[in-house]
Amino acid sequence: MENRPNARISSRKKPKQARSNDLVSAILQAAVQVLSQEGAQRFTTARVAEKAGVSVGSLYQYFPNKAAILFKLQSDEWRETTNLLGDILSDTARPPFERLRALVHTFICSECEEAAVRVALSDAAPLYRDAPEALEARHADEPIIAQFMREVLPEASETIRNRAGGLIMTTMSCVGKDFSEEPRSDEEINLYADAMTEMFCAYLQRLGDKAKEPI
Repeated sequence: MENRPNARISSRKKPKQARSNDLVSAILQAAVQVLSQEGAQRFTTARVAEKAGVSVGSLYQYFPNKAAILFKLQSDEWRETTNLLGDILSDTARPPFERLRALVHTFICSECEEAAVRVALSDAAPLYRDAPEALEARHADEPIIAQFMREVLPEASETIRNRAGGLIMTTMSCVGKDFSEEPRSDEEINLYADAMTEMFCAYLQRLGDKAKEPI
């Protein structure tokens, strides 16, 4: 019952008091530990409750099933990524490609630092990825990307800008996940992020030049 992809993933209720907030925080911290240590396949509400030192009944007051806990962890990660995008890409005091370089480096570093949890969340995605809440959360960063693409490619069509933004974000996410599955040194991370940035910049430069060519 708990493993159905269409299971409810919204929290039962929002914590309003400090004690409730502490309980939810303890549950989520325990969930991260269980997920990183046990993986998605062995992730259960019972293990989370035991790790958090609370009863399963207390856990169910806020999360109806394990999919809801996993979605909460994933949606928090998506929100952090969206805030990261906004902070870096919206900083118009810096040249666009410098912002892109900072974004790629920060993103790859973050992927490597939290690899175990991110990989496990990816494995658990079938439990929540098709739910309306997940679709909405996953696309929250699109306006930020669209604005950045308008700045970088002002003469390109909207179709081209959307394709470029989607390709860059998908590549960064998928390749970053694969790269982070093995322990990496700071030097490896910097070299990899530099290479990815150069690839993105060359791609955007080519699109910009092509958009300026006479029809």
